[in-house]
Amino acid sequence: MLTAQMHKVSVRYGSRTLFKDLLWDVHDDRVVGLIGPNGAGKSTLLRMLAGDLSPDDGRVIRHASARIAYLPQEPALNPGSVLLDEVAGAALELREVEAALFSLEARLADPAVYGNEKTLARALADQESLLARLEALGGLNFQSRLESTLLSLGFTRQDFGLPIAALSGGQKKLAGLAKLLVTQPTLLLLDEPDNHLDLDGKSVLERFIRGFKGGVVIVSHDRYLLDLVVDEIVELEDGHLVTYPGNYSEYAFEKQARLYSQQHSFQVQQKEIRRLEQSARRLLLWGRIYDNEKFIKRGKNILKRIDRIEKVERPVLERPTMQLELGGWRGSNKVLELAGLRKSFDGRPVLDGLDLLVWHGERTALVGPNGAGKSVLFRLLLGSEIPDAGELRIGPSVEMGYYAQEHEVLDYGRTLVETIRYAKPLTEEAAVAFLGKFLFTYEQMRGFVRDLSGGERSRLQLALLMLSSANCLLLDEPTNNLDIRSAEALEDALEEFKGTVLVISHDRYFLDRVARRVLELRTGSLVEHPGGYAEFLQEVHGVTLARD
Repeated sequence: MLTAQMHKVSVRYGSRTLFKDLLWDVHDDRVVGLIGPNGAGKSTLLRMLAGDLSPDDGRVIRHASARIAYLPQEPALNPGSVLLDEVAGAALELREVEAALFSLEARLADPAVYGNEKTLARALADQESLLARLEALGGLNFQSRLESTLLSLGFTRQDFGLPIAALSGGQKKLAGLAKLLVTQPTLLLLDEPDNHLDLDGKSVLERFIRGFKGGVVIVSHDRYLLDLVVDEIVELEDGHLVTYPGNYSEYAFEKQARLYSQQHSFQVQQKEIRRLEQSARRLLLWGRIYDNEKFIKRGKNILKRIDRIEKVERPVLERPTMQLELGGWRGSNKVLELAGLRKSFDGRPVLDGLDLLVWHGERTALVGPNGAGKSVLFRLLLGSEIPDAGELRIGPSVEMGYYAQEHEVLDYGRTLVETIRYAKPLTEEAAVAFLGKFLFTYEQMRGFVRDLSGGERSRLQLALLMLSSANCLLLDEPTNNLDIRSAEALEDALEEFKGTVLVISHDRYFLDRVARRVLELRTGSLVEHPGGYAEFLQEVHGVTLARD
């Protein structure tokens, strides 16, 4: 069933037109993957469908019976609330009906009501109406539905009393999703729901989406997730929406086939137009030379015919992407060595006697559930944390380069040009040219880091890595917030990198391309798995990795 419709929708930001005369029908019986480069307007589309934004022109029409729920990239949660209460509080209409029923029950106990036949009849009719509404909202079994929703999203009953502030980033995403589900929506709008989720959390999300009885529009850069759950891909690019049936891999193939077909049609049409234009020019020339009105008329008719032709647009076969080059250099053969490394917090061991040897040129993935201590290990390697015991030895000619998941290495009070010139002594012109390689506009270069989107901050961090002299890269969730094209550019750059890579990531496509060694961190210990990431998934989870 048609749930919402965009009719000739246009949105402008200052002098920039994000999209114009956009048409889109959204249904409640399919899962749609909404993809496109960072800044294309995907989040804007979701917010308009949800009713949080209005278009500058055109209309967004929602079906009267549609219940649309929107999960933003950062869910709005009260950090002082506990999990169960926070999720239950989302059912506002249900709470209002319950409050009305409670008030009505108090009225029914009033002699002025039960002693007056007409007043009592009206009160009983109101009660019957409220009870029917309560049942329609699922209020009669709300508590059990609330608990089963949380359990289905991977929470345990012990988690129900946890403060929101104590939840991991991934758990907060799932708590935000649970708040939507208790409202019983018919259409879910999910903006990067897989960000911050570990492998187990992503599996939970995938199972949930596949089993959801309604429509889903999901914005994600996780190619693996898009292969598993979507029925169609809708691509937002250059202000236009194009629909492709099937999952991400099918889209990638079909898009390339369409582009080559369009390129052939464009070339054939251009050849025909040139032939007609030459014929028209000859007729007009002969008409003037021989004063022949018939030739002139025929020439003008051919030009009118050209104007009436529905032109095939020239396809863009290669889109601009960031020009990331990570040179690196050899340095020490033995890059780092850990022996009996231990680290505890508040008496709780996080790293419990780690032993590890990393050689030059290795591509190692560090995986494990959120909270296992992966980022703690990175901080120890960088020297920002001190181990409680054990040894940590880093090769004498090893230069570390660090990509921080939360962008905390960036100074939000600097402009982009200042950031680049602080990292390396460049002229202003050279810094501007360098930032242009990472797809920043001149206006953005003059603006502050704090005004960038998550994807833009990610590109800026990668630009700083390129300027560094690092020959060992520690990458903590580097593809979070990157669009697919930028993630692929990073994968290509790492393939050419002449150094060592240790990466924390839950991006399964990325790790499958990059990692040649997998270390799993669980319960404070490291377990090595032979082979790459696809072999790791097959061995540990019985999962065969989908591929482009």
